[in-house]
Amino acid sequence: MKISGVDIRPGNIIEYENGIWRAVKTQHTQPGKGGAYMQVEMKNLIDGRKTNVRFRSAETVERVRLDTKDFQYLYAEDDNLVFMDKDNYDQVTLPRDLLGEAAAFLQDGMDVSMELYDERPLSVQLPETVEATVVDADAVVKGQTASSSYKPAVLDNGVRVMVPPFIGSGTRIVVDVYEQTYVRRAD
Repeated sequence: MKISGVDIRPGNIIEYENGIWRAVKTQHTQPGKGGAYMQVEMKNLIDGRKTNVRFRSAETVERVRLDTKDFQYLYAEDDNLVFMDKDNYDQVTLPRDLLGEAAAFLQDGMDVSMELYDERPLSVQLPETVEATVVDADAVVKGQTASSSYKPAVLDNGVRVMVPPFIGSGTRIVVDVYEQTYVRRAD
């Protein structure tokens, strides 16, 4: 589907110079002289390159629709992660760096959503929040007010997060996967 260059919004997937790009940031500019344009910061979904491009209103780009499919995380093998298609049980192996920091939150049997372009996996979306166990939490410093102070803690997957003072070692908490922040105590 063709769209005008000034209609690109953050999150849009477009085809540009024989690559598949995700618009990360956009800024519409209307200079005093000349026509308006859209300054778009894009990230290549295949090789991870970033670029900034100016699109004028007369230019059109191809907007790409990605297929979304449900997969299940199976196991890690060296620097690769193995997922299983929940429909036909085919296995897909992807590099760990495709998930970035979120890979630390993968748990055996976790359901994930994978975006595919021409049957090629481009990104993996984990659930927004996961449960984890605090394995090490610093002691509360006397005199700190409970309302605004947080202390560092290490989770069972090795990730460090800031938690409220009442959270101790062995406590199950809910963590935001992409922000890597404490959400609440697990039920």
